[in-house]
Amino acid sequence: MTNVFTDAIAGDRRALSRAISMIDDRVDGVLDAIGGLLPRRDSRPGAPHVLGITGPPGAGKSTLTNRLISRARAGNERVAVVAVDPSSPFSGGAILGDRLRMEAHASDRGVFVRSLASRGHIGGLSRATGQVVSLLDAAGFGTIIVETVGVGQSELAVLEVADTVVVLLTPESGDVVQTMKAGLLEVADVFVVNKSDRPGAQRMRRHLELAVELDDGPWAVPVLLASATEGEGVDAVLHAAKAHLTWCEGEGLGVWTLRRAAGRVRTFLDLVGEDARAATWAALNSEHSDLRLALEKGSINPYAAAASWEAKP
Repeated sequence: MTNVFTDAIAGDRRALSRAISMIDDRVDGVLDAIGGLLPRRDSRPGAPHVLGITGPPGAGKSTLTNRLISRARAGNERVAVVAVDPSSPFSGGAILGDRLRMEAHASDRGVFVRSLASRGHIGGLSRATGQVVSLLDAAGFGTIIVETVGVGQSELAVLEVADTVVVLLTPESGDVVQTMKAGLLEVADVFVVNKSDRPGAQRMRRHLELAVELDDGPWAVPVLLASATEGEGVDAVLHAAKAHLTWCEGEGLGVWTLRRAAGRVRTFLDLVGEDARAATWAALNSEHSDLRLALEKGSINPYAAAASWEAKP
């Protein structure tokens, strides 16, 4: 395993793919391997710049990501993309696989794209996302784009992975009150109203600008119009993301540091929570199979079962 991670960091793309698969499958010893990495971003923002792209399904996240890859490559930056896809309810694997919209970059050695299945993980990300970002960081990528599954109500986890979060909406995304209820106002470092040629785009922008003004956060969140399909407004999005990174490196360093701290705690809780779930499932299939059968038959409800489980020594 050590050789695989060493080769991945040294630039071996096949080893990088294998290492990510090992992370995703949580092979024995992989946490020690990840723990032994020295990600640059542990100490400061911007090396690499981790950019989160989030928003509801159908907002155009993959199209915008594809455009951002092209812009970054024009500046000779090495780019990695972690695209978190919905899981198949049967296999648990990613439904969409590596995004078809990014096929144009398949032969570019300066671009690495990998899909991860969400596997039911809340927050729009896969449990492995943060670990994969750490590996890509250690492998020397200058820009890492994390595209979430777009679950709408639970996107806060991307805050704990990305330096800059771009929230993509469309004129059809609903009113700003719904956006605020979804928590996206707290998540966004940059708002983008995509598909700006559609009716209602300007109105959506004005409402978002008003909401941002009322929020009065430490960073003045820009609200931009774009048409990712046509490539319009993409440069402005990239400029805004870079401006936010510059803020994180200076005046906003305290905010960035708190995000990273929250991310480390969240990662720990995710890992131990997954262990607890796996141990409980194993117990339900062995020494406590009677409880599993009772649940399946309905002779005990899940709440009473959980209460009795918590009471066990």
